[in-house]
Amino acid sequence: MSPNGIGAEAFWQATRSGESGIGTITLFDPAPLPCRIAGEVKGLRPEEVLSPKELRRVARSVILAIAAAREALQSAGIEPNDLTLGEKRSWGVLLGSGGGTPDFTEEQYRLYFTDQLKKTSAYNIPGSTMGSLSSELSLSFDFRGQSHVISTGCTSSTDAIGYAFNLIRFGLADHLLTGGADATITPGIMHGFSIMRAISLSHNHEPERASRPFDRSRDGFVLGEGAWMMVLEEREQALQRGAPIYGEVLGYGSTCDAYHMVRLDPEGEEPARAMELAIQDAGLAKEEVGYVALHGTATVLNDKVETRAIKRCFGSGAYEIPMSSIKSMIGHPQGASGAAGVVSTILALREGFLPPTINCEEADPECDLNYIPRRGLAMDVDAALCNCIGFGSKNSALVIARGDG
Repeated sequence: MSPNGIGAEAFWQATRSGESGIGTITLFDPAPLPCRIAGEVKGLRPEEVLSPKELRRVARSVILAIAAAREALQSAGIEPNDLTLGEKRSWGVLLGSGGGTPDFTEEQYRLYFTDQLKKTSAYNIPGSTMGSLSSELSLSFDFRGQSHVISTGCTSSTDAIGYAFNLIRFGLADHLLTGGADATITPGIMHGFSIMRAISLSHNHEPERASRPFDRSRDGFVLGEGAWMMVLEEREQALQRGAPIYGEVLGYGSTCDAYHMVRLDPEGEEPARAMELAIQDAGLAKEEVGYVALHGTATVLNDKVETRAIKRCFGSGAYEIPMSSIKSMIGHPQGASGAAGVVSTILALREGFLPPTINCEEADPECDLNYIPRRGLAMDVDAALCNCIGFGSKNSALVIARGDG
């Protein structure tokens, strides 16, 4: 469920073609805000996802997550209604989200503080919690296993997939619905990022050009939203079911700069170490990584630090690796961004085509790697690194291999 396409195929075709999903905000009137653009999921029909009664108690992120989860289960050949009770107990949910349910929460507070108390929801407490995301997924599919939300800022869904990977390989879970969902395009969130000067303020008139990772003229990220979900299980189990294998998680690494709640340590040492830990966990040599899905938010400092971290990790070999940031097309979907990168990487490896970084037009001397600018690249790659950096000095990385089915 992406700003540039609903459904995996639409998302991938738009991403490989360099199509932007960023436009003027329509979810509310953005006129009072200095930034009036975002990456919204367009064409969403909530009534096709949940009943009117259910819609009254949930946030937009829940709707996006359930819709994406249904597609993931269908593509994996799973019909939850056909599972026995014992089988349902072997299915869990492990979701990453940075913002959780801010639209629902903001609306409840708006009603409360404008004395419309009778209009507030009886679910204003449970519906405003981060944990409601995984709970709603578990309720939707009657899954009786783990039901957890990982919230670590921008690295949330990378961490969720990494935790799911570890639970399965260590025998603590059988099947996990995992990934990320965030829908934080709200007046309060947009105002907060504006006063932080974290988001782009100079492209309201040309939104599709606003997200400019690694470009010299970048001036901040564009807020995005979406959900990217997948089924994780042991390879042998998937083969026995005859399920298509889109890709494999090989390794996971996570570190913390312990530096600042918002700013990155300019040296990039700990993001580099997270990448190295993921590659070591995968049992690969650095030379075997053929592509890097970058965090690439388009903020002035973050892109420089990520470039520096890539060089720390790969040394002179960094200049040989193609890498790109799909945030140039979908904006920054906060905690869901890692899952977005994993899904686009899985599809890129499957097709042998690496997506571009659009709007990367003018070289920045401090960002001098191969970001696959403007147009995608036909290239067969066996293993890729998916990188994430977040608020609170958090860094996480996953190594993904090409599937065979």
